[in-house]
Amino acid sequence: QTCALPICRIAAVITVALGTTAALAQDYTPAVVFDMGGKFDKSFNEGVYNGVEKFKTESGVKYREFEVTNATQREQAVRKMAQRGANPVLGIGFAQGPAVDKVAKEFPDTKFAIIDMVVDQPNVQSIVFKEHEGSFLVGVLAAMKSSSGKVGFIGGMDIPLIRKFACGFAQGAKYANPNATVVQNMTGTTPAAWNDPVKGSELTKAQISQGADVVYAAAGGTGVGVLQTAADEGILSIGVDSNQNHLHPGKVLTSM
Repeated sequence: QTCALPICRIAAVITVALGTTAALAQDYTPAVVFDMGGKFDKSFNEGVYNGVEKFKTESGVKYREFEVTNATQREQAVRKMAQRGANPVLGIGFAQGPAVDKVAKEFPDTKFAIIDMVVDQPNVQSIVFKEHEGSFLVGVLAAMKSSSGKVGFIGGMDIPLIRKFACGFAQGAKYANPNATVVQNMTGTTPAAWNDPVKGSELTKAQISQGADVVYAAAGGTGVGVLQTAADEGILSIGVDSNQNHLHPGKVLTSM
């Protein structure tokens, strides 16, 4: 399996962000602010949730948490954690960049971390990945497995980050099969695009009607609809951010 963010690596990332602590006991309280889609999205947020749970089990350190359900809550949640003395504070997702940037200036003695965005502050650790490289690899696998020579990509919110996933996937497919056709769709232009499995299902059916027989989803909770429909329609899917193979055994080619 190709997996850019297995749970063990997420746990390692969280340990770095929150600090190695077995000897420290509970003399501080880290905090995690999950983004849209929630900690049980079976993808991006859930990978982090599993990581921090592993961190808690191994270190004995409890953490505070909050799940953002609308954009206005991001800054409030990050600031509230800092005000309550949480340290460090981890923001999940690129969209929390502005909130972390602003609050980090207000609390210079608090450490912050953010995933999938760079915040240039002395007390912020930015955690980013080479998602285009892992996507290239699953693009190769998709093209090798495809019988039709057509593969699909369904992204979440139309942003540069997700276009990196799409670009890597297309390049990988073309590397394996120069004649391959890559059908691409984004779910939307607002944060709601991360949690719309119905739209994910509709886009999957549309790509299948165009001949795609392997579909890669990089869309958070929306991807659940992509994988479900792919399984129902008898084609293969590729999961993302967490190992999603177990959701539809035998129907998920791999997870990136």
